[in-house]
Amino acid sequence: MDNSIQDMDETFEYSEEKIFSLLEEKKYFQCRDELLKFNAVDIAEMLEDVMREYDMQKAVVLFRTLPKDVSVEVFPNMDVDNQVEIINIITDPEIQYILDELDFDDMIDVLEELPANLVDKILEKTPKNERRQINTFLRYKENSAGSLMTPDYIELRKDMTTKEALAHIKEVGMDSETIYTAYVLSGGRKLIGIVSLRSLVIAPDHEKVSELMHEDIILAHVDDDQEEVSDLFKRYGFLALPVVDNEGRLVGIITVDDILDVIEEEMTEDIERMGGVIDSTDKEYLDMPVMDHVKAELPWLLLLMCSYFITGGLIARFEDALSSVVALVVYMPMLMGTGGNSGTQTTTLVVRGMSTGEIEMGDALKVFWKEFRVSIVIGICVSAVNFVRIILLDHNGTLVALTVCVSMLLIVIIAKCFGGLLPMGAKKIGIDPALMSGPMMASLTDMVSLGTYFIMAKYFLNL
Repeated sequence: MDNSIQDMDETFEYSEEKIFSLLEEKKYFQCRDELLKFNAVDIAEMLEDVMREYDMQKAVVLFRTLPKDVSVEVFPNMDVDNQVEIINIITDPEIQYILDELDFDDMIDVLEELPANLVDKILEKTPKNERRQINTFLRYKENSAGSLMTPDYIELRKDMTTKEALAHIKEVGMDSETIYTAYVLSGGRKLIGIVSLRSLVIAPDHEKVSELMHEDIILAHVDDDQEEVSDLFKRYGFLALPVVDNEGRLVGIITVDDILDVIEEEMTEDIERMGGVIDSTDKEYLDMPVMDHVKAELPWLLLLMCSYFITGGLIARFEDALSSVVALVVYMPMLMGTGGNSGTQTTTLVVRGMSTGEIEMGDALKVFWKEFRVSIVIGICVSAVNFVRIILLDHNGTLVALTVCVSMLLIVIIAKCFGGLLPMGAKKIGIDPALMSGPMMASLTDMVSLGTYFIMAKYFLNL
């Protein structure tokens, strides 16, 4: 299995190099023939590599050489920014053809990124009913369930027989986003039940849809945040989720392929925030201009840098004490590092638990009690190891060892308890919990570590 994957990767790289070489010679149709050896996803990746590493104009020329049916399959698999670049270059009839052939939700994603004047131009040539529907979808809030859904679903009536329902699915199935779940609607388009294709296929021909449908429906509202919707998919393992408006009418469905993109976006956002990157863009790392990286990283670094003014002030205040017992300076990095590491471990676990729904806001006391017990055990273990090291290897006195080890125990307890509660507190006041880990947690624990260390030094060494 590994060899076959490796062979595929090598074939892909060889073909890409060959395409680059053919482009140099302007042999576009030979490039096209090379592209057509691959599926739509691989072709999209190759074209994006040409755009990024070679030339946008030539990539668009190459895209235009593809057969129309292939280009329509390739287009949805490309990054939105690259889709917009292509649309800005190709002709109006080509744009219209691509948009007409795209799934409705993919078309909405593209239109949302286009300039308003170009969208208006496209809508002018769109049939009135479809134009009204597109305008409705474009008005939904960004990152809401409404912005993710598609109106291409299969609807049934409860009085249909199984035979009639299957005939209807055969008739409209090619234009639907999925055929595996059908939605039973009342006269006012109210969602009253769902029925699976499996149930319809194995049921007798004369059985009514009303006898097969499930009335206990899990659904989303058009204004629900996309993260809440992704939680429903992860919790229940759905292939599709119905979306209703304020009146409870079914207006669309969200399918699992769309929610996978949302899950990736949310995970990326959490990772960036945990790493101290704010206001990042949707572009890939290598595609982001240098100044976009600077804008995303610099504000957070400046904010965290200010926190070290406090740390520096603590060191300056105890400068005389440190100069009288120089050995204390040696252990400062270890204490700050251990505090930061133990706090970050806890925040990572808690943020993960909150994002998956394992930890609720009402679990604060449970989290505190668990982390307190964990920190006691860990703190005693690392303190014991350090006590032996300070006495036997560093040849320092017992009071110095006690100062360091008691500080270590307290620092681990405080860091882990804070690490468990800070993300929950952040969510309570409307701040992303992911901001409480990574650099933020390290900065806070550095201040706590030094403060605790100096207090213990004053107590044990009378400084």
